[in-house]
Amino acid sequence: MTKCTCGLLFILILGTACNGPVKKYLPKEKEHPKLIKTIGSPRYGNVQCILQDKACNLWFGTTENGLYKYDGKSFTQYLLADGLNSNSVYTLFEDKDGKIWIGTEVGLCLYDGKKFTEIKIPLPKNLPPNKNDHYRNKHWVFSIIQAKSGKLWFATIDGVYIYDGKSFTPFIIDETASGFLSTNHNAERILEDKAGNIWFGARTDKGVYRYDGKSVTKLELVELFQDGPKPKPHRWGWPQLQDKNGNIWFTNWGGAYRYDGKSFTSFKFPNNGFTRIIEDKKGNLWFGGDGIHRYDGKTFTHFSTKDGLINPWVWSILEDKSGNLWIGTRETSLFLYDGKTFITYSEYKPEPSTTNKR
Repeated sequence: MTKCTCGLLFILILGTACNGPVKKYLPKEKEHPKLIKTIGSPRYGNVQCILQDKACNLWFGTTENGLYKYDGKSFTQYLLADGLNSNSVYTLFEDKDGKIWIGTEVGLCLYDGKKFTEIKIPLPKNLPPNKNDHYRNKHWVFSIIQAKSGKLWFATIDGVYIYDGKSFTPFIIDETASGFLSTNHNAERILEDKAGNIWFGARTDKGVYRYDGKSVTKLELVELFQDGPKPKPHRWGWPQLQDKNGNIWFTNWGGAYRYDGKSFTSFKFPNNGFTRIIEDKKGNLWFGGDGIHRYDGKTFTHFSTKDGLINPWVWSILEDKSGNLWIGTRETSLFLYDGKTFITYSEYKPEPSTTNKR
């Protein structure tokens, strides 16, 4: 059993393993440290992604405010001056060697435990026209996975790339029949299922795509409507996870889809599109959007402002190794849910010395 020295606040570790016996206590609001937002307006920015590494540290990627590490005692903020290539972080991934890959608005960084190194993904020659050419020079990285083969996959504004530990290769599959052109911004999220299929989805497409190692198949989605004065239809999907029963879940601004290997079942809630889904250790699914929905396989329970989730628009969710949920929302807000209470873990304190660091 892996040893670690971290201990998240609320938890007195009775063993030394992260998933060992724990005793929880609830401190007063002022007793715990907070993620301090220092840059930008208090109304803007997200806690966009969350990762717990093998050493039990929690990492929070934000838009505008860089990257934060929480070791259970304090938060450390990392910005451009600390080696990041951007203060806007969109995805985090720890590989099998314990290195942390950081996808930002302008590219890719690697953290080896000591320092941040910018990693350049070389662009292929003669890229096809892209309606997002305005952003292409930024090399935006949206999503990262490590496949069973050990290779890393990156979904970027410039297409999908595979890294074998030495070099990057563009994933070029021009599937005319399915409409999938991997070098033309057809993937914002990537997921590998238990069978080894790679799933892709983006807001620029209709449907989702599955790569079986040889060819790409497009799967159509029923139209879900985003609520509002003029409801907007959506038929795209972000692949989110494969649950313990083998179902694959997708989300969009209109709701969510469950794919059982044969057909899709859609889930629609008033005023709710979804940005994230996770499955907890008990098998509950948690849907983040306008608040959080918990699904036990039969019924949905909604948590929002009335339950203490002050900023309810959710962009990231993670269950830590002690069973607590960490929830990142708009306004660079962070909450911990211990099964009973949502506790605020963020605060806005602009610092003149960092206000202009972009």
